[in-house]
Amino acid sequence: MKASPNERRNFLTLILLLVFLFSLFAIDSEKGIIHSGGWATLQRLFSSLLQPDLSPTLLILALKSSLLTFAYALLTLSLALIGGFFLAIFASGVLLPSTFLQTVARAILGFLRAIHELIWAWFFVAAVGLNPIGAVFALAIPYSGYLGKIFADTLQAVPHKPIAALKESGATPLQLLFYGYLPQALPMMLSYTMYRLECAIRSSSVLSFVGLGGIGMQIQLSLQDLRYDQVWTFLIFLVGLIVLIDRWSYAVRKRVK
Repeated sequence: MKASPNERRNFLTLILLLVFLFSLFAIDSEKGIIHSGGWATLQRLFSSLLQPDLSPTLLILALKSSLLTFAYALLTLSLALIGGFFLAIFASGVLLPSTFLQTVARAILGFLRAIHELIWAWFFVAAVGLNPIGAVFALAIPYSGYLGKIFADTLQAVPHKPIAALKESGATPLQLLFYGYLPQALPMMLSYTMYRLECAIRSSSVLSFVGLGGIGMQIQLSLQDLRYDQVWTFLIFLVGLIVLIDRWSYAVRKRVK
């Protein structure tokens, strides 16, 4: 007797629950979750939240570092947009309906996003050393895969009635792309691109150790010096930068619609 969709869903839920419980028992808790000085460190860390360093010198440094991080993230996304868009054209098949090209393009996109940016960063550190160029490309490569995958799926999912009307009027494949597919897919593509800009800012902060600099490096230096009051100041600027980009994204999407 064939199982119903609800039965299959319940069975899968049960399996996931058992896996979760097994993962809890697999954790080695004999040495404790937090070391002996962990609570004191956490107390200092969170008490500093109420007293961040707001000295003019640090605020200027935080502002410059935030702008540098934004510049790196914007450069990263610009490179990723170029690579991701062209791969998406072939992966979607809207310009050249070839199964072989679609398969190859989607395989390339899968390869690009399968490897985390930290691993790409290690590769570039070995190749070019600690400098911002390697860090930017380490972020741009996987982001090309992310953007290309979403762009390709979005182009394939557009309503086909306008496309069919353009075909009947004798439009070329390039005209179909620019006057049929892209106008319909643009809001979704733009929304995801702005979201990835937020991700690029966070990733740029994480990749400070490979020479990218910016606000992530300042957070790292403050942590090494145990200056938690400075850490919170930089984190406030980082959160503010994300909020501003979110508002910018909303305004852009509103204009496009």
